[in-house]
Amino acid sequence: MPAAERMKAMRERRRVQGLREVRLNVPDARSRTVRRRMAAEVAALNPDAESEALDWIERVSEFDDGDEAR
Repeated sequence: MPAAERMKAMRERRRVQGLREVRLNVPDARSRTVRRRMAAEVAALNPDAESEALDWIERVSEFDDGDEAR
């Protein structure tokens, strides 16, 4: 069976199972250009704002569910 037909059959099996194919395009961290761009974006971050965001994430991640705080 040709590759295109195999892919079509696989997609149909997954569709019947209630699954849907999702494709993501993400930056390629192996690329020197991408790494430079990411480094520049990180360097431009405001440390106070980032600290505030991380504090908020930590607070909301500790919901009382009967377990000890993580």
